[in-house]
Amino acid sequence: MSLYLGLDSSTQGLTATLIEVDGPHRRIVLTRALRYDEDLPAYGTRHGVLPSADPAVVHAPPLMWAEALERIMASLAREPGIDWRQLRAVSGSGQQHGSVYLNARARARLEALSPDRPLTAQLEDVLSRKTAPIWMDSSTTPQCAAIEQALGGPAGVARLTGSRAYERFTGPQIRKFAEEDPGGYSATERIHLVSSWMASLLAGRHAAIDHGDGSGMNLMDLARKEWAQTALEATAPALASRLPALAPSWTIVGPLAPFWCRRFGLPPARVVAWSGDNPCSMVGTGLIREGLVAISLGTSDTIFGPMRSARPSDDGTGHVFASPTGTYMGMTVFKNGSLARERVRDEHGLDWSGFGDALRRTPAGNGGAMMLPWFDPEITPLVLAPGVRRFDLDPRDAPANVRAVVEAQMLAMVRHSRWMNVGIQSIYATGGAATNRDVLQVMADVFDAAVYQFAAANSAALGAALRALHADALASRTPMSWEEVVAGFAEPVADSRVSPIREHVERYRPLLELYAQRERQAVQSPTPANP
Repeated sequence: MSLYLGLDSSTQGLTATLIEVDGPHRRIVLTRALRYDEDLPAYGTRHGVLPSADPAVVHAPPLMWAEALERIMASLAREPGIDWRQLRAVSGSGQQHGSVYLNARARARLEALSPDRPLTAQLEDVLSRKTAPIWMDSSTTPQCAAIEQALGGPAGVARLTGSRAYERFTGPQIRKFAEEDPGGYSATERIHLVSSWMASLLAGRHAAIDHGDGSGMNLMDLARKEWAQTALEATAPALASRLPALAPSWTIVGPLAPFWCRRFGLPPARVVAWSGDNPCSMVGTGLIREGLVAISLGTSDTIFGPMRSARPSDDGTGHVFASPTGTYMGMTVFKNGSLARERVRDEHGLDWSGFGDALRRTPAGNGGAMMLPWFDPEITPLVLAPGVRRFDLDPRDAPANVRAVVEAQMLAMVRHSRWMNVGIQSIYATGGAATNRDVLQVMADVFDAAVYQFAAANSAALGAALRALHADALASRTPMSWEEVVAGFAEPVADSRVSPIREHVERYRPLLELYAQRERQAVQSPTPANP
C-alpha cells in the first residue's frame, strides 16, 4: 500500500486530499480543508485576500499560506488510523499567477528550517515584498501595454507565451513591482509562484516552476518550454537570475525537509514540483484526451480541456498552457464566478437551497431578461470598471435575478470557449456550485452537451495527489500511463449525468447571439445599464 498527498493552496483556503493505491485497489482516504478567513483571522483577509481601497489591487500575505501549510500538515499527522510511513510522495496545486518575492536570506533560511520553531517565525524576514499580487489583481494595464508593444502586440505575446499580456499574469505584475519599487525589486533574489513557494517550503530549498504553471506568466516560450529571453527583457532588468528553473510537472524537487519529518513524524517522502490549480484540476477531473472539457465553478469560473497542439486564441480571451500530461490545455477564465452568485443570493436573502428553487421556478431563457454580472472587474471580457448590467430585468425580482446570473455565466463560457476549436463531447463539472444540479441543468442546456458531476469536491487537490503518484512511479522506474493514473479516481459520479433538454437548447440558441451583442456593447460603454 502507498499513500500520496495532494494539497491545493487556493484563493480562500488550503485543501488536502490523501489517496491510497494498493495494486488495483484505489480510494480517497480523506480530504481536509482550512479556510483563511475563519482559521487564520489574524491576517485580516476577506475571501482570502487583503482589503484594498483600490478594487483593481488584490493581494494576499504569503506568510498566511505558509502558516496554513504547517497547520494542515499538523492536523493530518494527528489523523487516527493513517500509517504515514506509507507516504510515498506529496505534490500540490497553487492558485495560478500569484507571485512571492524573496530576498537573499531565503535560501539559507529554507535549508535550515528548525523543527523546534513555527514555520512563519523563521520566515518573517525573508520577504522582499510583504504581500503577493494574485490572479484577481487587475492593476497592471500600463505594464501589459508596454510588454505587448515590445513583443509585437497581443498576438505576438500569445504566439510566444500562449496568452496575450494579462493584468493578472506574473510578468506584468513583476514589471509593475520593478517600476514602482525599484529598491524592493533590487533586494529580490528569487521570485516564486504560489506553487513553487509552497513546494519550496516542503522541500526546504528553492523549487522549480513546472511548465504548466510557468506558462501562466507571459514569460515562458510555450513551444520550447523554456524562459523566453525577449519576454524577460520586456518585463524587468536581470529577471532571468531571479526566476527558478523550469521543469516538467513530474520533477522531484527533493525529499520532505527535516522540518516536516521531525516536527510531525512524517517520512522523507518525495516532494514533486507543484503546478497551477488549473493544470492540476485537469488531471483531477480525468481530462486526458481532447473532446472532454471541465467547467470549474469556484471563486472564478473556468472552462478548460486538453489540446493536442498549442492553438492560441485569435481574440485574446483564451489561454494555452502546458499540461501535466506533456501536451497542452486550453482555458478561459471568468473572474465573476462564485462571488457573483453569492452576491445575488445574499442580495435577495436566499440560501443555496432557495437559490436552486429559484432556478427551477423560472423558465429557461428567463423571458428575455438578461444580466451581465460584473460585480468585480472582469477579465473575460476585459472590464476594468465593474458594474452589473441588467436588460429587461427588475433588480427586485429574486428568481429572475438568480436565473439571470447563472444563464449569463453559461452563455459567456460558450461564447469565450469557441476559440479552442474542440468538439465538446462531455462536460465534467467541479467546484462548489457543481453540487447544484439546477445550475448544471442550465449548463447542459446552454452547451447542448451532457454534464457529469464529480465526487471529489476539490479536483485540484486530487489532481495534485495523482501527479504525485505519476511522478513517484516514474522515479521508481515503474511508469504508469495517464489512463492508469486517473483510473478509479477521476471518474464521474455514477448516475450523475445531466442531459440537455431539447426545448431549452433551442431557446438558448438565439440568446447566445443576443448575449454576444450586449456584451460587446457593454464593454464599449462605461455606464452600467439598469444597475
